[in-house]
Amino acid sequence: MKKTLLLGLFASFGMMVSAQTDIANARTFGIGQTVTVTGIATNGSELGSIRYMQDATAGIAAYGTAMSGVNRGDSITVTGPLIEFSGLLEISPAATVVNHGPAVNPPAALQIPITAAVEALESQLMQVDNVTFVQTGNFAGGSATYQITDGTNTLDIRVNGSTNIAGTAIPTGAVTVYGALGQFNANYQLVPRDLNDIVAYVAPSEEINVLINGVTYLNNSTFFIGNSPSAAITIENTGSNALTITGASLAGSNAGDFGHDIIAGSVAALSNNAYTLTYTPTVNGSTFASIAIGSNDADENPYTIFIEGVGLDGFATEPTLNPSALTFPVLEAYTVGAQYTAGTGATQYVVLWKNGSAMTAAPVDGTSYLRGDIVGDARVAYVGAGTSFTPRGIIANQDYYFSVYAFNGSGGFENYLLTTPLTGNTTSLGEGIATYYTGIDKTAGTFVSDLNGLINPHSQVSYFLYKQTVMNEFEIKDTIGGQSYVTCALSGERLIVADPFDWSDAGYSREHTFAHSWMPTFPADTPEEPEYSDQHNLYPANLAQANTPRSNLPLNDIDSTIVFNYLQGSVGYANGQLAYEPRPSHKGNAARAIMYMAVTYNFNLDGNVNSTKQSQDLLKNWHFADLPDNYEIARNEYIFNQQGNRNPFVDSTDYACYIDFDLLAHDPAGCIANVNEEYLDANFVVFPVPSDDVVYVQVNGTEITSYTVVDLNGRVVEAVSGTNLQVLTLNKETLGSGTFIINVQTPLGQVQRKLIIQ
Repeated sequence: MKKTLLLGLFASFGMMVSAQTDIANARTFGIGQTVTVTGIATNGSELGSIRYMQDATAGIAAYGTAMSGVNRGDSITVTGPLIEFSGLLEISPAATVVNHGPAVNPPAALQIPITAAVEALESQLMQVDNVTFVQTGNFAGGSATYQITDGTNTLDIRVNGSTNIAGTAIPTGAVTVYGALGQFNANYQLVPRDLNDIVAYVAPSEEINVLINGVTYLNNSTFFIGNSPSAAITIENTGSNALTITGASLAGSNAGDFGHDIIAGSVAALSNNAYTLTYTPTVNGSTFASIAIGSNDADENPYTIFIEGVGLDGFATEPTLNPSALTFPVLEAYTVGAQYTAGTGATQYVVLWKNGSAMTAAPVDGTSYLRGDIVGDARVAYVGAGTSFTPRGIIANQDYYFSVYAFNGSGGFENYLLTTPLTGNTTSLGEGIATYYTGIDKTAGTFVSDLNGLINPHSQVSYFLYKQTVMNEFEIKDTIGGQSYVTCALSGERLIVADPFDWSDAGYSREHTFAHSWMPTFPADTPEEPEYSDQHNLYPANLAQANTPRSNLPLNDIDSTIVFNYLQGSVGYANGQLAYEPRPSHKGNAARAIMYMAVTYNFNLDGNVNSTKQSQDLLKNWHFADLPDNYEIARNEYIFNQQGNRNPFVDSTDYACYIDFDLLAHDPAGCIANVNEEYLDANFVVFPVPSDDVVYVQVNGTEITSYTVVDLNGRVVEAVSGTNLQVLTLNKETLGSGTFIINVQTPLGQVQRKLIIQ
């Protein structure tokens, strides 16, 4: 029986119990962390299983079957892990929902111009006035996206096919549109709930809007003036009658440092007046004030804007105390989620991180940092007001070090508290095999069927959710300037991409390592079969330069003419036929994906993939020449978290030895004695020979688990077990001078060689 996971029902990253917080703070938590928030739902079942909710601080979306009983206007408490679904931050799945019943004061729509549809307002209920639809005719019967315009700017309108809007006539005149502010990839979109959310525009009598330096600042928002001596204030009236300005007043601890020339008067209908805000600091550090503009606007009187400036020294005020109590409540092979207690007198934090050792770097006052920036020997993992972070790019078995600095200010006026930063470190987990393979015997005649029964069936994650799962939560990594990059598995290309990642914008695709056309169920995508969407088989690849050239060619080592090349991936001839050769570091990964697919779905290479095209000997050679690294171990753990099954060939090096993939049958002979013997001999390194002192011993691609050194008389000079070393160091002081034979044991078998110490 198939287990299907098709729409956003993701397993969480080591789900933890989360203390309740407000929505604004929850939005700063890392992807995969579990949050608990209380807010008021602004939609019901008319939009399906999603609910947009908001409190006094911010909005967020929540998704899942647990939301089905929530109606518009209900006060709810939701617990679940954070995901990013095509740019929209969601609690998904909503694991626990407590419905407190209808709220006493449900939120009113926030009136905004099109240009104010930004991340800070995501998932809140909005109102956009005096706009027209770009399209004409009828709304589609299903879900579709349209655009509204104010004459200069446009905004997407997402009409859900489940609403009563679908199939009706698109208004041709000026309208007011209400809806939750959603996001799809890089585009923000208003999501109306029913026909009552799209109404004919009726101009208000008087309507105030305030711009500072040409940018709209909503009522009760904050403007950062820095140390500029002045800023231009524009008061707009979008109403049909004259707007009466009664004046403006300054308040706050540093109100005396600010001035303005707003006086009583009027702003004509559909017109604006220009004024000036001045700033003459008299103190050091951060300064604060507010300006309240009085008018006869019925619902925004006064119109208040908070102002933050920087004083005489050119820096914001330094925080009093750095944060404390760094903990790592989420710890896996593929992710680390951290939390800390807020500092004192601080508005923001910057987190630096480093792999392998404690960092010596520190931020520099007056410097603005973005996630991914390099700071000395460290990188920036997080910048923001939150007290939680999840760095991107975690892999297995690594020591990660962190330093957290409190700061105030922005735009080159930052003041970091550089003394006694909060520091901490943790080690990402390794393989979580535990008892998964209990009862599996590689020497048993039923080995292949037993392995198949263990890893299939499993939970199916839709092919189209690969972006939300593997890409967003594992593959996408940070680079400088707050940007991201994705690596083409086949060619090794590192492509800088805009957040949120989108396949078409990046020119990337999901490469089927075991080619789609090889599958007996081809075409297996309508409807999706588990083998088509299996995440163990899918890797990101440049569509034009890697995925398309590979097509359904067999993988092989090219031995003659190369007909196409892009970076480390090539198409050429191997044994007289066209083949694709990926970069060396992906060869083992690709081999293990194909072997996994064969066992999981009973695809024998001789029947389903012609063995003269895809040699199992090649797969095994690649498997042993490029053993699983910490990236692949982390990826296996992540997909296990999603699908509930593991790739056995990542977990156990020698499982591949006991399977004849051409016949998909047990091979009792194994391959440690044949395939591995040649491999071990070729990769066993002892240097220098002869040596005057230190001798280094290693077997490339595997570990030394034990070793024995004997002299030419057969006397054991040194014998050690349980080492698990990548490189073994021997020295003259311990062994003495002479000629010795060293025998090392590895997970792939044993090998020996002569060494000489003079």
